[in-house]
Amino acid sequence: MDIRLINRNRWPARIALALALVFLLTQAALAGNPNPGVMPPQSHSRGATYGEWSAAWWQWAYSLPADQNPFFDDTGCANGANGQDGPVWFLTGVINVSGAADRTCTVPTGKALFFPLINVECSTAEAPPFYGADEEELRACARSFAIGDVFAEIDGRQVHNVADYLVESPLFSFTLPENNVLGLPTGEADAVSNGYYLMLAPLSVGEHTVHFGGTYSDFGFTLDITYHLTVAPK
Repeated sequence: MDIRLINRNRWPARIALALALVFLLTQAALAGNPNPGVMPPQSHSRGATYGEWSAAWWQWAYSLPADQNPFFDDTGCANGANGQDGPVWFLTGVINVSGAADRTCTVPTGKALFFPLINVECSTAEAPPFYGADEEELRACARSFAIGDVFAEIDGRQVHNVADYLVESPLFSFTLPENNVLGLPTGEADAVSNGYYLMLAPLSVGEHTVHFGGTYSDFGFTLDITYHLTVAPK
């Protein structure tokens, strides 16, 4: 018999075996991630680690003047798109008396979502208790704050094992513009952050709800943030 016919007859079996292997690997991956749609905290997503994305989040948030910053928007996303043009879309907490925000926003399709459930940073520019003179002091400072009661829900589904998403940033620099949210002179500073973050794979086109928060135990202040998101088609 022609050897080519023998090999050809084996192709269906090989294809079936390959498909079965792909299925098993997919199921194993899903079984290893208790939060489908949430990138594992040790993952390298969209070109960076969780820690690197947390540094980028602070750099973006501090680059926006107070009157253009989503920290002060309780209900919408008038400033949410400011400075955002990459593959990842940042969501934020809020700076107000209540610690609560209920925002209705539209985000572009195909964007991963990255946001802190609750976080803190220490820098060379701020006064104590947020001050550190060098990387060692900054890390000790960022780790010193007690944060708890952390939670997240995506479309009504609880994110499990939230404690696994505690992320410490590398040392990074940020630039403060005029009228910045810290009320400090313009300029650059070094910083380290610590907190709980999530990276969501791009949501499907349509309506979604993201609910998250936590408590700064040292200050008796709680964040409770809800985003009603419309993922717009291209």
